[in-house]
Amino acid sequence: MNEFLVITIGAILVNNFVLSKFLGVCPFLGVSKKLDTALGMSGAVIFVMTLASLVSSIINQLLLVPMKLQYLQTLVFIVVIASLVQLVEIMLQKLSAKLYESLGIFLPLITTNCAVLGAVVLNAKSAPESVQSTWYGATIYGFCSALGFALALILFSSLREKLDLAKVPEAFEGTAISLVTAGILAMAFLGFSGLV
Repeated sequence: MNEFLVITIGAILVNNFVLSKFLGVCPFLGVSKKLDTALGMSGAVIFVMTLASLVSSIINQLLLVPMKLQYLQTLVFIVVIASLVQLVEIMLQKLSAKLYESLGIFLPLITTNCAVLGAVVLNAKSAPESVQSTWYGATIYGFCSALGFALALILFSSLREKLDLAKVPEAFEGTAISLVTAGILAMAFLGFSGLV
């Protein structure tokens, strides 16, 4: 039980994929201009990363490892992620056309989001034994990593909305102030490093 608590806190705060490992920076910067869009992207990434961790872990444990086909892991994981992203795209197009249009090109880019692939690969290769050897450990790790991604994205989009209302020196307007803010946010998350 304590091990899963450590994995949860570690994945959300200490080893945050965006602010600590710098994975998934593209959607972090691209979709964080408005909070509504960030919330939609967060939901999509949570869904894809959690299910990708579950499905990939089961395929890895039942097929790839017993048949000694670990060299195909990355290829199989990319196919799983691409299939799940297609599912999310179809669901969003049917259920919320407005959100589907606001996410635009960033929705299919979840397929190439290195945070999603990073979570799945870390599950298979370098996670603790309780995560690597059990489908529920991998799913919890993927879900918590996605929550960490969502937390970073929502915090950053909230800050960017506030920055739009603030008077910023001309030299820092636009992308420059966004990158400075992202850096300060990453340094703030370093404060969690001694937590677990």
